[in-house]
Amino acid sequence: MNATRVLMGFFVLVAVLTLPMAAQAATHTVSPGESLYLISQNYGISLNTLMEGNGIRTSLIYPGQKLYIPDSASGSGYTYTVRAGDSIFRIAREHGVNYQEIVRQNGLYNPDLIYPGSNLYIPPASGGETGQGQSGVTQQELDLLARLITAEADAEPYTGKVAVGAVVLNRVRNSIFPDTIRDVIYQYEDGTYQFEPVMNGWINRPATSDCILAAKDAVNGWDPTNGAVYFFATYVTNQWLWSRPLSAIIGDVAFTY
Repeated sequence: MNATRVLMGFFVLVAVLTLPMAAQAATHTVSPGESLYLISQNYGISLNTLMEGNGIRTSLIYPGQKLYIPDSASGSGYTYTVRAGDSIFRIAREHGVNYQEIVRQNGLYNPDLIYPGSNLYIPPASGGETGQGQSGVTQQELDLLARLITAEADAEPYTGKVAVGAVVLNRVRNSIFPDTIRDVIYQYEDGTYQFEPVMNGWINRPATSDCILAAKDAVNGWDPTNGAVYFFATYVTNQWLWSRPLSAIIGDVAFTY
C-alpha cells in the first residue's frame, strides 16, 4: 500500500513538473502613465494578444490593475525595432509576414506612422504571401515603373511614391485601361499622353533608389490608395479631376477613383 502511494506521488510530481510553460505566464501590475500598447511592447507581444488574453475590449486600464501576460516565447512571434527608412510593407516583406497582419496585431490605425526606435510585434510567418502580389512583372517593367515614380513623385514621401506605382498597377487590373504596365504608362488618348513625364521625356531619366524600392513594394501588393486609378497634384484646379471620388491625399498628391 505504501509503495502504491509513493508511486502515485511520483506520477503527480512528474505531471506538475511537465506542465506547459504557458501555465507560468507572467502577470503585470499597471503603473501610473502606462498604456496597453506600451505594456505589450515591453513584453514583446501584440496589442491584440494582450487585449484578448485579458478579455479587454477598450484601451482603458488603471493603476494597480493586474494584467495576464500571455506567453509569447514558443513560435508566436517576436519584437522588431523600427529603423530609419522602414515601412510596414518593407518590414513584412523582410520577415515573410503579411503586412496587414502586422497592422492588425499592433493596432496601427495609420500604418504610415511608425518611427525609428519604436517596437513592432512581428507575428509568426504563415507561409503565405506578404501582400496581394503582382505576378509576371519583368525587370524592364519594374524599371519603367520606378522611372515613372521618380519623374512623378521623387519629392513626395515614401508612401506617396508607392501610391503612384499602385495607381499604374490598379489601371492594369482595370478593364477600361491597357493591361500591361508599359501600355498603361505609354497610353496615348485624345491627343495626349496619360502621364506628363512621357510627354516631356522625364520618363527616360534613371530611377532613384527609393523609387525602385517603392516600385517593388507596389508590385508586391502595397496599395496606400486602396484601388485609386487617378492621381494629380493638389494645386491642380481641373474640375473633372476633383469631381472623382477621393481616395486619399498623400503629401501634395490627390488620389481618386
